Amino acid sequence: MTTATPFATGANSTGVNALPTPPTGWPIGSYATYEEAQRAVDHLADNDFPVADVTIVGVEPMIVERVTGRLTWGRVLGAGAASGAWFGLFVGLLLGLFSTGGALAPIVTGLLVGTVFGLASAATRYAATRGKRDFASTTQLVAGRYDVLSHPRSAERGREMLTALAWRS
Repeated sequence: MTTATPFATGANSTGVNALPTPPTGWPIGSYATYEEAQRAVDHLADNDFPVADVTIVGVEPMIVERVTGRLTWGRVLGAGAASGAWFGLFVGLLLGLFSTGGALAPIVTGLLVGTVFGLASAATRYAATRGKRDFASTTQLVAGRYDVLSHPRSAERGREMLTALAWRS
């Protein structure tokens, strides 16, 4: 499976940094979720349909922010310490590899310094919000529906195949 970005190269782009272009083709199916649209295209591929002519288009895009939990000083400082410790351990290991002396001192030093900087950085960032964002979240770009488009030369056959798939489901 190839994942494309608006600036990726591929069969439908003309240059290294191709500009985003609107999709072309005729609609052959419309689905509520990306998973359903992907399943439809997979069905077409399994039945020797020319899927290089197919495009999945997310219509009515939305940015969805899902709250994952409440932030407290304990959680913020714990996450900052852990993040800093990992980075400090990494730097300490690198220094230990190229050190002429023992490897343990750079590793321990990196771990301790990383933890302190991680704590300080996390505390500074959290204090700067002044309680206006006391929650953690993840953000996702989703669509209201997903349309499957096909090149006109094979759209009718694709529509028939997807209609048959819907009847079987």
